Amino acid sequence: MSDPDKIKLEASWKERLLNEFSQPYMKQLRQFLRERAESGAQIYPKGSQIFAAMDSTPFEKVRVVILGQDPYHGPRQAHGLCFSVQPGIPAPPSLMNMFRELNQDLNCPMPQHGYLMPWAEQGVLLLNSVLTVEQRRAGAHSNQGWEQFTDRIVQLLNEERDHLVFMLWGSYAQRKGAMIDKTRHLVLKAPHPSPLSAHRGFFGCRHFSQANEFLLEHDMEAVDWCLPERLSREDIEKATL
Repeated sequence: MSDPDKIKLEASWKERLLNEFSQPYMKQLRQFLRERAESGAQIYPKGSQIFAAMDSTPFEKVRVVILGQDPYHGPRQAHGLCFSVQPGIPAPPSLMNMFRELNQDLNCPMPQHGYLMPWAEQGVLLLNSVLTVEQRRAGAHSNQGWEQFTDRIVQLLNEERDHLVFMLWGSYAQRKGAMIDKTRHLVLKAPHPSPLSAHRGFFGCRHFSQANEFLLEHDMEAVDWCLPERLSREDIEKATL
């Protein structure tokens, strides 16, 4: 990450978050990332994609928030949207379970990819709590400052927007979402879609249809959760820019 005045971030988010980049915790985080990169650590996602969740979903367009934990730590997987993987990469088990729930809930076909950009472009903020990780080291960048930054994102959405849907899957996301005003927003809770816990209540939660029902009740468009079964060449090219 560069100095605050050089931060490349979608304008509506930069307006609200620029002050965070001059805070002591963010300066310490920048130093940590610099030192890890200089030591040879392979950091994911690449620098231009660290803020992809916000760049893909401007503040005023957010309708649904899905909270993840930290990026995938395998090669070529993470690209800045929680649960999503880049074109050509097989969908990980948790994402496959999300697709199975979508199939049961909304009869969506099972896609042959795990690229969730179509959701982000419709106003689904796919936000990880921690925005970077190291290869083969899940949680490697936890407790270095990212959590404070993404708490601020959740706080801003909670305070400045009305009638948002927050999907909180697993105890980690539910703790992070504790600040959300449930009288103004719809908070949907379920176990994490991981194979270790999906059978405990994620399957059958119907969060996707519940989200759409809430949005329609508040005069907003429903999200088209059904992804194309295969990505177009245009989607693939766009993803590799």
